[in-house]
Amino acid sequence: MAGLAYVDERGLLFPTVTVNDNLILGGYCRRGREKKEEREQNYATVFNLFPVLKSRQEQKAGTLSGGEQQMLAVGRVLMSNPKLLLLDEPSLGLAPLIIAEMMRAISELRRTGIPVFLIEQNARAALRIADRGYVVEGGKIMTEGTAAQLLCDEKVRSAYLGGRRAMKGI
Repeated sequence: MAGLAYVDERGLLFPTVTVNDNLILGGYCRRGREKKEEREQNYATVFNLFPVLKSRQEQKAGTLSGGEQQMLAVGRVLMSNPKLLLLDEPSLGLAPLIIAEMMRAISELRRTGIPVFLIEQNARAALRIADRGYVVEGGKIMTEGTAAQLLCDEKVRSAYLGGRRAMKGI
């Protein structure tokens, strides 16, 4: 099992190789130490979270859409079977439907027991799936609390979540 797995906002895939080869490379650090069943389970986890990747296994990673590339970047690090997943801006530049899909997958990962540390400017989406949140400005923690506390905090709502009108959908 890998310790920390990190996905930065750009994904940093190997664009000239296939989706499947990117996944293989994600688990490379475990080669020789993992059993076939573990590798198959990792593939199942990735394809259950991101079904579109299963149908694109032979496609070159660089030809995927931006959202599919981000899904592949997350899937690739999951192949290392991490103890902690650090995601830096996984929704950056993605369409709203893809953001919803990414947040659904992150929420599902949490349910499987993988702790997720999420750095996200889309505060509303992040707080919908988080246990705790930290508001950071200029490198300083300005406030912190449970997701529910932050969603109800007037200052947080006003400054980061668009005020009361925007909060109706939460």
